[in-house]
Amino acid sequence: MEKATTPQALLQIIEKHEKARDPNAVRISVCGGTGCKASGAGPLIEAFRKEIADRKLDVEVISTGCHGFCERGPLVVLHPTGVFYQKVKIKDIPEILEKTLDKGELIPRLQYRDENRQVYVKEKEVPFYKDQERIVFAMNGHIDPTRLDHYLSMQGYRALATVLAKHKPEEIVEMVIKSGLRGRGGGGFPTGLKWKFTREAEGDKKYLICNADEGDPGAFMDRSVLEGNPHLVLEGMIIGAFAVGASEGYVYVRNEYPMAIEHLQLAITQARELGVLGQNILGTGFSFDVKINRGGGAFVCGEETALIASIEGRRGMPRTRPPFPAKKGLWGKPTDINNVETWANVPYIINRGVDWFTSIGTGDVSKSPFGGSKGTKIFSLVGKVNNTGLVEVPMGIPLRKIVFDIGGGIKGAKKGRTFKAVQTGGPSGGCIPDKYLDHPVDFDELSKLGSMMGSGGMIVMDDHTCMVEVARYFVDFLKEESCGKCTPCREGLRRMSEILNRMVRGQGRTEDLAVLEDLGAVMKDASLCQLGSTAANPVLSTLQYFRSEYENHIATGLCDGRQCIDLIRYHITDACTGCTICAKKCPTQAITGENKQLHVLDQSKCVRCGVCYDACNFNAISILSGTEIREKLGE
Repeated sequence: MEKATTPQALLQIIEKHEKARDPNAVRISVCGGTGCKASGAGPLIEAFRKEIADRKLDVEVISTGCHGFCERGPLVVLHPTGVFYQKVKIKDIPEILEKTLDKGELIPRLQYRDENRQVYVKEKEVPFYKDQERIVFAMNGHIDPTRLDHYLSMQGYRALATVLAKHKPEEIVEMVIKSGLRGRGGGGFPTGLKWKFTREAEGDKKYLICNADEGDPGAFMDRSVLEGNPHLVLEGMIIGAFAVGASEGYVYVRNEYPMAIEHLQLAITQARELGVLGQNILGTGFSFDVKINRGGGAFVCGEETALIASIEGRRGMPRTRPPFPAKKGLWGKPTDINNVETWANVPYIINRGVDWFTSIGTGDVSKSPFGGSKGTKIFSLVGKVNNTGLVEVPMGIPLRKIVFDIGGGIKGAKKGRTFKAVQTGGPSGGCIPDKYLDHPVDFDELSKLGSMMGSGGMIVMDDHTCMVEVARYFVDFLKEESCGKCTPCREGLRRMSEILNRMVRGQGRTEDLAVLEDLGAVMKDASLCQLGSTAANPVLSTLQYFRSEYENHIATGLCDGRQCIDLIRYHITDACTGCTICAKKCPTQAITGENKQLHVLDQSKCVRCGVCYDACNFNAISILSGTEIREKLGE
């Protein structure tokens, strides 16, 4: 790769690669994200390349970033036709090449079918993708993240060249303010204001940080962006550094993300070779470089002051604010911190303009940067939903569209499972009931419901979910992750955990509900950082919307959510065919019975692991709620 010495030279290099990319070329894109790699995408890619080489075909095989539809991997898309195949195996390769690539014939077993057996041919037609609006993820599935020429061919670094050739730093700051871009890491603070405060702060040196410390259970948005398009994040950071006057940057990324770190380090090396990182970038006198800092996995280090302490080599613990990092951050110098997805939006705002960005989303940012939620948001859609994975949607989209149109509805709906709630915002988010399914998803509207946007975790729950158990799980998680520095968070979470763990064992007390609410109010008002001030959300939101479940646990010691281990029973019904699968799978040999005869479950041996329930193909094992236990078993 030749080195660009001026913005104009960089534009020429970009144009050369844009022209070299043939949109009609025959290409095979294989998802190489962590999810698909776990399903065997690595050997599949190599086998594709070997088979194509052996057949002497003029076909390029691209290992791309995450396509989003993780549970269906490995995913394969044939270009330019857009034919979409899922769960592809090495043995399928000759048939794909001979039938689909050569003759245009489709292979039914590899095509996606929804619950109604509707078959979909092209990737963009699949319901999971059809209603998404991909901006940050737009290049995933089309480029190899390890190849700089691929990024350049998709207008990569054009925004940086434009900025350095035509704009002053103050103009870029003002552009980002007017765009209404708000932080995608959880707080939703206007990005442009952060830049403004950092630029105006006094200091002989300024720093810039990319927060990739993604700690929410089930969340993998930032990881997939870094794995699939690291140059996009770097370009956003370089533009941000120019705007705020920073000369040194850090990407704080979890050590559990080896592929993201590998791709990012390669991208940094490639960017230096291109001339867009380092000293005197593109001959403009602007200098900026980036280092990777590997985090140890502490959830609290997602908070910006704790993250700064970790980079400095100290224990990751939040500090009192003000002063905010924009004034006094890394090593006491002005520091701007934004998360991965926020940085990835910046090049698009420069390339396509403020008006384009503000046309997506909700609210009016013309009068205030806090006046709306603009652009798109990537969510990690997981839980009791048919189509799990990463989805990028415009701000303001209704929850129902995400869960039922993109997500394909509730898993097991044909067996009677129904939607109960969705938790947004990760462990510190709230649980939203079905009556708000048509509510728009944006920063402000989720806050009104007692939840939050967070970094983008979205967990769907069905009617076999106990909301008391949900609150207990997340409180216990946060209790372990709390740094313990401030009393409201440290002691509040411990006390909440004690109460909720008693409650799921059927030992709750009437006064517990008032205590939980009082603890939540104190934690919200008095905690040092966002972890503590939002940690009570799972409890307070479930108390608000599902109070009867708490009251039932206390009054009767029963769990009608069919989840609290001490309060439920598994029961074999008359639908049992005697196939013996459940007996063979049971780890404690609690199930007995002859072949083709009704089986029996010994409750004294049952540990309620649910293996039999998952294994039964005849819907003959039911989970009895507390009420049903008394009615059917007389307990």
